[in-house]
Amino acid sequence: MKMKVIAIVGMAGSGKSEVASVFEEAGFKRVRFGDVTDDEVKKRGLALNEENERKVRQELREKHGMAAYARLNIPRIDEGLKSSNVVVDGLYSWEEYILLKKQYGATLSLVAVFASPATRHRRLGSRKIRPLMPAEAEERDKTEIENSHKGGPIAVADYTLVNEGSIEMLRQNTEYLLALLK
Repeated sequence: MKMKVIAIVGMAGSGKSEVASVFEEAGFKRVRFGDVTDDEVKKRGLALNEENERKVRQELREKHGMAAYARLNIPRIDEGLKSSNVVVDGLYSWEEYILLKKQYGATLSLVAVFASPATRHRRLGSRKIRPLMPAEAEERDKTEIENSHKGGPIAVADYTLVNEGSIEMLRQNTEYLLALLK
């Protein structure tokens, strides 16, 4: 059986990590693109916060190009594919999508998770880890669209999950999607 790579894309607070958790619970190896940022922030001895993370993301893209996170995570994806399907938690850019599509071809499926700005900003403000104030959430949206080129992958996703309801509803919709992908 040919292994699958499912890449999850969506704006901050849309529910990407929850969707990835459902895939992981179904046996997929999870590769979280944001781990690269977190690891680099910690390596530098900095606090994990929006300002430091943004700075590291920008520097990594300056050094490795706009496909930086895909390029830096391909070894982790390949390692995961040796034993299971892989879910990529947090595809960032159009360029990352293009690189993954070139690397994995028809094995790759792209899943967009959508939630309205009002819903996402409310979630971001109440999350336990790295909460964002409304102005920070708006700035993050602007950065993800203008600088990270995140709109393209959302627009061409193979599947879209709308997450305006409860976590239980999102999990049910994700389980339904999983059944379709088998």
